[in-house]
Amino acid sequence: MSQEQPKPSQAHLRVGVDSGGTFTDVCVFDETTGDIFVWKVSSTPHDPSEGIATGIEQALKELGGGIAASGSVCYFGHGTTVGTNALITGRGADTGLLTTAGFRDVLEIRRQKRPELYDLQTVKPPILASRDKRLEVRERILFDGTVETPLNEEDVREAVRRLRAEGVGAIAICTLFSFIEPRHEARIRAIVEEEYPGVFISVSHEIAPEFREYERLSTTVVNAYLGPIMRAYLERLSPRLETIGVQAEPHLTQSNGGVISCETAKAQPVRTVLSGPAAGVMAALTIGEATGHHNLVTFDMGGTSSDVSLIDQGRPQMANDIEVHGYPLKVPMLDIHTVGAGGGSIAHVDNGLLKVGPRSAGAAPGPVCYGLGNDEPTVTDANVVLGVLNQTHLLNGRMAIDASASRAAMERLAAKLGIGVMETAQGIIRVVVANMAKAIRVISVERGYDPRDYVMLAFGGAGPIHAARLAAELDIPRVMIPKHPGIMCAMGLLQSDLRTNLALTRMMRLGADSLQTLEAGFAQLEARADDWFAAERIPADHRRLHRAVDMRYGGQGYELTVAWPEHVAPGNVLGALRRNFEDAHRQLYGYVADGEPIQITTLRAEAVGVVPKAELKSHPPATIDVSNAVIGTRTVWLPETGDFVPVPLYDRDRLQPGHVVAGPAVIEQMDSTTLVLPAQTATVDAYLNLMLEAQG
Repeated sequence: MSQEQPKPSQAHLRVGVDSGGTFTDVCVFDETTGDIFVWKVSSTPHDPSEGIATGIEQALKELGGGIAASGSVCYFGHGTTVGTNALITGRGADTGLLTTAGFRDVLEIRRQKRPELYDLQTVKPPILASRDKRLEVRERILFDGTVETPLNEEDVREAVRRLRAEGVGAIAICTLFSFIEPRHEARIRAIVEEEYPGVFISVSHEIAPEFREYERLSTTVVNAYLGPIMRAYLERLSPRLETIGVQAEPHLTQSNGGVISCETAKAQPVRTVLSGPAAGVMAALTIGEATGHHNLVTFDMGGTSSDVSLIDQGRPQMANDIEVHGYPLKVPMLDIHTVGAGGGSIAHVDNGLLKVGPRSAGAAPGPVCYGLGNDEPTVTDANVVLGVLNQTHLLNGRMAIDASASRAAMERLAAKLGIGVMETAQGIIRVVVANMAKAIRVISVERGYDPRDYVMLAFGGAGPIHAARLAAELDIPRVMIPKHPGIMCAMGLLQSDLRTNLALTRMMRLGADSLQTLEAGFAQLEARADDWFAAERIPADHRRLHRAVDMRYGGQGYELTVAWPEHVAPGNVLGALRRNFEDAHRQLYGYVADGEPIQITTLRAEAVGVVPKAELKSHPPATIDVSNAVIGTRTVWLPETGDFVPVPLYDRDRLQPGHVVAGPAVIEQMDSTTLVLPAQTATVDAYLNLMLEAQG
């Protein structure tokens, strides 16, 4: 972005910030010029809002505006790991539960299924509401919504007073069949508000109004567990933004790829559990649409973890049930699979074998080369020892590193393994690549998709370093590296619409008599969507609504979400819906059960509020030779040769459309480093993406 260009007086800057475990990424989009500026700072795990404010302030100063420019911020989007980290580390609120008499132990009994059938050492995740704080009240609503036992309000008051005396910070409310008839839950909420003002309340018919008792209960309790943590964080964030002059109301990415208001995030933090990774998928969608690549495997490798997903024919894969750190969540999310394999993942010896992760050094102390106290080698240290990463600094010189410290740590690990230092460093890369390949197979092969038919879009600070080897492991022929891979999630925040997902359970058999019930159900969902549109102040011409239905064969235990047929005559709707279900069933399971009855379980509506987005610019072909982008050479250890090899270094900012970089080569930029393997080429396209392919 040009620093000399005068700034218009009205707000015109859209800012996206992704706060990760290691780095906080900032992306600034100027609506008046269409220019994009990116920045990166270390995260502040003790209080992420501190790193966010620092990152925005530094980015705006680099643009030449500082406090004055911050007043030009018209939109602030934020991807956060606060909820995820609280869930993983067990640092949520002390949580109580109110539920139907006789059912308080559902949370602990779960589904009575072992996550790993033959693993005798399986450890279940901690119960988020201990048994002494799971209290029962007398009430009972039947499957059809009729009241069998009226709510005993004195039970509720006594239970709330007991939880208040215990000092719980949050209360979850989940009763039987409240997704059909919520009146008892609504009354319990009112009593809790009377008896315990200010406590965080999570109610199942508001959070997950769908059938399946355990999953609905788990989702409601997780939401309560995260509620006070997220509320406190957002209440710290807003004043920090105001201090640096940013007045725009924060919007947070939710796990379905859309954004929600700050107030909605405070009430339903469970929707933000995959906040950051979801933003990266939305940025990938934009790049895929611009470049004509509609089938993508997204590979996002940061400092703490790697997140992978699949985009098929321009549509990201969605999941209505997902498990995060052992806790089932029944909220619509992008189908993102996460593994503990990031640049900060720690390598160690376990029973004589080399293991990498899931422990991570994070931002503090970080990899050994940061010099902040860690002495265990990480994936980043392995790349430093191999010569792939810069030997003196990262972030264009803003972060000094100590390569000798990385080598010393690698020597200690190599001594434990009884092998050479370089073999140990390359072994770390091989192990982490194998872990990531397994994750990609989960979202592709196990879903009925062949990864060889897709382009891998690699991003995150560490993604481009490992993308070529990972693609080779999976026989993926082409890899795309975007212009700003290290801040893709932050960029995705500027390309995400406001979005909410609504659901209504209606059990029925697909048939001629079901159409009227379906339309009545969708009318209810659309009325709720209208309320949401109004609450978010979305103009009528920016509103979009998409229908879907969960379907299964009679007797099946799991459903498939099927798009509602659009632009179809009323008389052909049921037939089109059946065909959509059969296509989805064939894709996932490989067969169709002709003649079997089909059951509908849940109606879904996705409400979208379209917002202005940062668009990618096409650039003219290069007018200078690619040799002008060479900034030096570095010796890199390559397993293909088993030795150090002089490798040219390229400055990514000097590469232009049409330039071809022959491997082996290293391409450096502020936010990431790309490794081009021997017998590979990297070609720059019109949008400044790198396309890595085998030579010839």
